[in-house]
Amino acid sequence: MSTGTLNKPTYRPSSKFKGACQQIVAGGTAGFVEVSLMQPLDLIKTRFQIQSIHTEQYSSIVDCVKKIYQTEGVLSFYKGILPPILADIPKRATKFFTFEQYKQLFSFGAPSPTAISFTLAGLAAGVTEGFLTNPFEVVKVRLQAENQAFSKQISAWSMAKVIVHENGFGLSGLNKGLTSTLCRHGVFNMILFGFYHTIKVYSKPYQDKKLEFLRKFMIGLTGGSIASCSNIPFDVAKSRIQGPQPTAGHIKYKTCIRTIHTIYVEEGIKALYKGLTPKIMRLGPGGAIMLLVYEYALDWLQKNT
Repeated sequence: MSTGTLNKPTYRPSSKFKGACQQIVAGGTAGFVEVSLMQPLDLIKTRFQIQSIHTEQYSSIVDCVKKIYQTEGVLSFYKGILPPILADIPKRATKFFTFEQYKQLFSFGAPSPTAISFTLAGLAAGVTEGFLTNPFEVVKVRLQAENQAFSKQISAWSMAKVIVHENGFGLSGLNKGLTSTLCRHGVFNMILFGFYHTIKVYSKPYQDKKLEFLRKFMIGLTGGSIASCSNIPFDVAKSRIQGPQPTAGHIKYKTCIRTIHTIYVEEGIKALYKGLTPKIMRLGPGGAIMLLVYEYALDWLQKNT
């Protein structure tokens, strides 16, 4: 056998597939951990967003927590958790996997990704995620909007069947508020991924593992907080469109831009930032947790599988 044959690198046709599987598993793990820890804050955020000046129930986060606890019970803070659990494992898996692919695509042949690459990849991955998650969001918001005890609430599956029976699978039913969801996810992930990966690459890492973990967490926390502030008008519009309408039988909130305009005209600019504090409390650390769980899970899988 010739020396050239001996020195020729072995081609492993399964290496790309293996890498994709590792990215998908790590992304799914990140989604499960993040939503499990942050669901109560998501419920509080949604409650603030669906209330208008005509249906205001909660004056502060403390007031909201107190009223939900007293009237609905402690388990009610996990209302609507099944749809995001079912959705977040595949959607986060899809988001991180597609981000890795989009990152290579938007590098345009450069030896390493740039800030623009990270930003465009985050935007594209967020829009992809939005398509997958919207039906689950519709069910989740409907469940979270109900002011009754957790034990009396119908299941997520039953709620999905009610929505389909009443309005079908389209933009009036299980895909209601799709445009708002796409804008929400696109903007959030564009900023989160763009900020996190750019700052992480261009800031000096620590040799100490604890300090390095803290550095990454603070970058993720900052990125998640900025992203939350940037996309919340779309989030409020999504909640209004997908939640119960103010007047039964009349659809007031229909499209994304029209809903934002209606809220602004009737309730002022502050109404477009309803639920901002619980949103930042959820998605600031939540974004950091998600990114770090993904990184560490992927690193472990690459070393042990």
